[in-house]
Amino acid sequence: MPPPSLPFFVYGTLRPGEPNHDHFLSGRTTAEEPALLHGASLYDGPGYPYAVEEPGIVRGDLVTARPEEYAALLVALDRLEEYAPGDPRNLYERVEREVVREADGTPVRAWVYVAAPAVAERLRRRGSRIATGDWLALR
Repeated sequence: MPPPSLPFFVYGTLRPGEPNHDHFLSGRTTAEEPALLHGASLYDGPGYPYAVEEPGIVRGDLVTARPEEYAALLVALDRLEEYAPGDPRNLYERVEREVVREADGTPVRAWVYVAAPAVAERLRRRGSRIATGDWLALR
């Protein structure tokens, strides 16, 4: 059974103005709007951030793909994030979570790439947490 066609919550290099946005999302979306992910903190990674599920808030963007682009975009983003369902080597896991539109507080179910369990544990022990929850604030 294919996964549900949900929007994506992006918080790092896929955000508007960032390098992977133009490469992967430009022209393939119907909407991009600021949103918040509650129940996660942001950690700085090697050129990109990780969302770790723990108390906190992550700032990002809710991206809705064009219907005709959705299947190809899901494959492309899974490849970018080096995510394969059930693979213990994953750096990220793609999970369905509720995010909140900043404009009106509306909750929306979305795909979010969060740090895989082993990565999250390492980050909690030795990582650099981004206090603002906004990776763009570091740029």
